[in-house]
Amino acid sequence: MAHYEQIFKNGTLVNHDGTGLADVGVRHGRIAALGNLSGDTADQVIDCHGLHILPGVIDTQVHFREPGLTHKEDLESGSLSAVMGGVTGVFEMPNTNPLTTTRETFEAKIAAGTNRMHCDFAFYIGGTHENVGELPTLEKLPGCAGVKVFMGSSTGSLLVPDDDGVENILRAISRRAAFHSEDEYMLEERKHLRVPGDPSSHPVWRSPEVALNSTKRLVALAHKTGKRIHVLHISTGEEMIFLADHKDVASVEVTPHHLTLDETAYTKLGTYAQMNPPVRDAVHRAGIWAGVDNGVADILGSDHAPHTREEKDHAYPASHSGMTGVQTLVPIMLDHVNAGRMSLTRFVDMTSAGPNRLFGIANKGRIAVGYDADLTIVDLKRIETIRNEDVKSRAGWTPYDGVSVTGWPVGTILRGNTVMWQGELVSPSLGQPMRFLEALPA
Repeated sequence: MAHYEQIFKNGTLVNHDGTGLADVGVRHGRIAALGNLSGDTADQVIDCHGLHILPGVIDTQVHFREPGLTHKEDLESGSLSAVMGGVTGVFEMPNTNPLTTTRETFEAKIAAGTNRMHCDFAFYIGGTHENVGELPTLEKLPGCAGVKVFMGSSTGSLLVPDDDGVENILRAISRRAAFHSEDEYMLEERKHLRVPGDPSSHPVWRSPEVALNSTKRLVALAHKTGKRIHVLHISTGEEMIFLADHKDVASVEVTPHHLTLDETAYTKLGTYAQMNPPVRDAVHRAGIWAGVDNGVADILGSDHAPHTREEKDHAYPASHSGMTGVQTLVPIMLDHVNAGRMSLTRFVDMTSAGPNRLFGIANKGRIAVGYDADLTIVDLKRIETIRNEDVKSRAGWTPYDGVSVTGWPVGTILRGNTVMWQGELVSPSLGQPMRFLEALPA
């Protein structure tokens, strides 16, 4: 007979061994045993009968807006939204004020998130023309997810639109770098295509060619430098076809909104559907799903990018681009699972095993002995309606308000601690920086 601090009993486990009934025993925040633990004891036994136990969902693209833009989100409110949606870890982006581009600004965010964020976390360091010489050191800082580069859709020093700038960054670094891939030069040339007051002109301005041209440039630079790239939020079918031939250097992220919404969203939601890169028509959505089906797409990220209603209510194009997403990632995608659009094991691959594989997260991304006991516990049969009033983001809205889904997160477990259970926050802030195999402290 063995004793554990927690045993999660009677659940259907989804991990490297397949899907089947198994218990999970936890000691010191890590998984200590898997299987039939009916003869063992624990300080706490959590009955998961009728539920599925998944590896903790890791959302590898969120914008939590701290410092400088905390009127619409901060590390605490964004991470609360995460755990209420079953997400146990996030990678957060550098477009804050000040920008996260120096050791000082990066370490200030680590300090601000530790034991204040509700989930575990990593922060990207922004790659710029100015800090390229420091990037080899910055990308190895504890808690750093890697370098993020904006080839389009940014301002100030975070914008690196030119091939020379991108090449210099790639040559300087050793880890996989993440890219917002839209061609800034084409965007400037096409600004006249924006129709005032008509957000449906957003994907006309930010056309599929704007995205594809940038991605082709980026892939060529990756091959030229022999470096790994991660192309964020793919929005076109053409990019999926192109990237299939370049998986040696390029990994691929897709988002729930590009998999769920289409051109009708501009009629239903107006500027609340406005994103960069934009939501496109159903043909492109089908092309992105094809990339999920054939394995070109590696991971899911929400691109949670909250803005206040006031900011979204400006007349286009003065309206801000971005929407909430971290709290709805799991239920929206489980609804796709239940509709037969993807398997549950593919969902797990794209939200835990995939991030582990691409970024080398230490001790996370699998339900296996020795790994952190990060679990996302879901009820695949539960039918719920997503509502604005339940969104914990400071922005307080979701593009899926009123949408009924089948499949719902009922438990968020962080290093063995039950953080959320049945819609209630039940633990204080426990968030710690993630560790990465390519940046382990000496």
